[in-house]
Amino acid sequence: QVQLVESGGGLVQSGESLRLSCEASGSDFGFHVMGWYRQAPGQQRELVAIIRNDDRKTTDYEDSVKGRFTISVGTAWNTVYLQMNSLRPEDTAVYYCYGYAAKYGGAYWGEGTRVTVSS
Repeated sequence: QVQLVESGGGLVQSGESLRLSCEASGSDFGFHVMGWYRQAPGQQRELVAIIRNDDRKTTDYEDSVKGRFTISVGTAWNTVYLQMNSLRPEDTAVYYCYGYAAKYGGAYWGEGTRVTVSS
């Protein structure tokens, strides 16, 4: 059974950095799309960053994280990272890893890792 497992969350102060990691276990395939979503208390889950397995490794970012967050993947496309710089209190949320593989069951989600940014 394929599982996505996140790590790297924690408590930091405003302006500091964190690096989130997500690794797929139980898979022998690479994902077509990988990304990160987040859900703040009382809010809906929102896309943070996504990267596509195409020639250019196309990425998309939520507007508020552009220039601060960077998404990257491992060569086998079963590991995804999120480098988060200049963190703000409004970045506080549970961050979820996402992977999509059309031929291998569709969408997969991690259980989330909490990021808390104090002012």
